[in-house]
Amino acid sequence: MPLSEHEQRMLEQMERALYAEDPKFASALEGSGLRTYTRRRVYQAVAGFLVGIALLMAGMVAQLIWVSVVGFLVMLGCAVLAVTGWRKTPKPGEQPAGAARRQVRPKRSVMDRIEQRWQRRRDEQGH
Repeated sequence: MPLSEHEQRMLEQMERALYAEDPKFASALEGSGLRTYTRRRVYQAVAGFLVGIALLMAGMVAQLIWVSVVGFLVMLGCAVLAVTGWRKTPKPGEQPAGAARRQVRPKRSVMDRIEQRWQRRRDEQGH
């Protein structure tokens, strides 16, 4: 469930206050969950890559081409996951990639914008 604009403003104010009070603690907290998640995903991809190697070798030994092909595809998929996961991992103290997007206002429909303008005009006129 997305946050309302008021809730987003309140969250941003709380984040700014936390940075003002203790910037070292705030930077330590920032992105640590994402870092842990991506690190775990990279480890899983490496384990999957090793399973793919085992399948490839087992297919070669048993002379079953389809097992070797499956092993190669598992290796390829896990390699892609590991590389993309490693690139997305934020460095300690670095702002996660999603944080920059969080500050951008979500796109609203044309009708929502028209209604907002209409409300603003009515409020400015004192109705």
